[in-house]
Amino acid sequence: MTTLATTGRVQVLGVPGDRYEEVLTPEALDFIGRLDAAFAARRFDLLTERRRRSALLRGGTPLDFPRATMSIRQDPDWRVARPAPGLTDRRVEITGPPERSTAVNALNSGAQVWMADFEDATSPTWENIVQGQLNLIDAIDRRIDFTTTSGKEYRLTDRPATIMVRPRGWHLTEKHLVIDERPVPAALVDFGLYFFHCAQRQIDAGSGPYFSLPKLENRYEARLWNDVFLLAQDLLDIPRGTIRATVLIETITAAFEMEEILYELREHSAGLDAGRWDYLFSLIKNFAHRPDFVLPDRATVTMTAPFLRACTELLVRTCHRRGAHAIGGMAAQIPGGEPAAREAALAKVRLDKEREAEDGFDGSLVAHPGLVPVCRTVFDGVLGDRPHQLERTRDDVHVTAEDLVAVRCTAGRPTSQGVRDNIAVALRYYDAWLRGQGAVALNGLMEDAATAEIARVQIWQWLKHRAVDRETVLGLLDEELAVLGATYPWARLDQVRDLFERTALGRELPAFFTTEAYARHLLGRPAVRA
Repeated sequence: MTTLATTGRVQVLGVPGDRYEEVLTPEALDFIGRLDAAFAARRFDLLTERRRRSALLRGGTPLDFPRATMSIRQDPDWRVARPAPGLTDRRVEITGPPERSTAVNALNSGAQVWMADFEDATSPTWENIVQGQLNLIDAIDRRIDFTTTSGKEYRLTDRPATIMVRPRGWHLTEKHLVIDERPVPAALVDFGLYFFHCAQRQIDAGSGPYFSLPKLENRYEARLWNDVFLLAQDLLDIPRGTIRATVLIETITAAFEMEEILYELREHSAGLDAGRWDYLFSLIKNFAHRPDFVLPDRATVTMTAPFLRACTELLVRTCHRRGAHAIGGMAAQIPGGEPAAREAALAKVRLDKEREAEDGFDGSLVAHPGLVPVCRTVFDGVLGDRPHQLERTRDDVHVTAEDLVAVRCTAGRPTSQGVRDNIAVALRYYDAWLRGQGAVALNGLMEDAATAEIARVQIWQWLKHRAVDRETVLGLLDEELAVLGATYPWARLDQVRDLFERTALGRELPAFFTTEAYARHLLGRPAVRA
């Protein structure tokens, strides 16, 4: 990789493309450089703390609600900011990568909010990152309409969904933008480019710069984001509190600090969102060394499991107590195929959304436009003309630290089919991700990186505790690689095998497959130090 452009301290290593200069302007790169100068060191320290805390959990240190912040939890008076324009009614939200046709379909879907996902639903190729930012600019400027070579038209409606951008997590870097040979934190790149180009555009359109924050593990990481927001607003002369952010509760440690996370972000908070697969992935990852945390087949661990119910009910209670929206988990079904299969998928989604609406959630998330009507119907039935149900404070909910980690009633051994399914899903997703696709249709579901993460950590956990033997896993790996190669002749089988062996079969369990895959395969050998 060679330097293709330099602006101040920021070097652009990525290959130029059509209209890239509209995103990578000297002013935008300088803005990112100023954010990096202010916060890169703190980010590094927080990631170091993540590793330290993970080691403590592996060593048997119990998780509990922090004693140091008891006064925040016990104070009945503080509240988050009032809902911002376009975020008052959030009964249906849709998520997907900021790819052009996906963006138009999501914005036209009838959902109130579209979460443009640079994190789990985007494979972070340079083209995907820069083109995604261009698509967001074009969507706001209503220049995103286009016609495919086959004649299919994509046209934005008069009332598109409110845009909410999900930047990559703190653990990731963007190796195409470097400062002093050090890659810039990917979170600051995704946030910075969108905020610099689109914040004022959104304000002028009657909306605002809204974000969804992934993978937060504690209040300190929320505080870092809040400080990023403060500086960014000051640098561009945008009033403080204009930014709003919803935090995904998708790590087990964050579940113990929900109130503290809201408190740190309170002038910028738009609520909390209940993660699903990522939450389960985090729990397994942090307790993978403990035999009492071995879970059965992925498909059998549903949101009705007591420890997951404890998390979602605590989330609703926490949010509504502080005047914040509580958004339910994502439904990933793809409502296509034969009528019977379609109706079965919709029935499953309907049951899931009914549970969330009855529990007090103010809205929920879907991954496909075809799920918007069923989700809307369910929440319409509970909310009626109300934009939310913040008045339901759920004072009946009492969740203990033990409840959030009480997996014993869900524990069990995997089946041979469950082992095969995890291997097959991980391999197929890895292959798609390495080819630049982050949202992948697999077995009737729209899957993202979270699915592959939980699939591979379960394999590691099952091997660790001898719930399945290594010879069986290696045999199934060979079989599923052969199927993958026969189905997709272009599949990168050697890279996929290497990635699976490194992230699911090694002595140690990597924190994320994406960091390994990004440096080793998506870019080739990194040209700059991590």
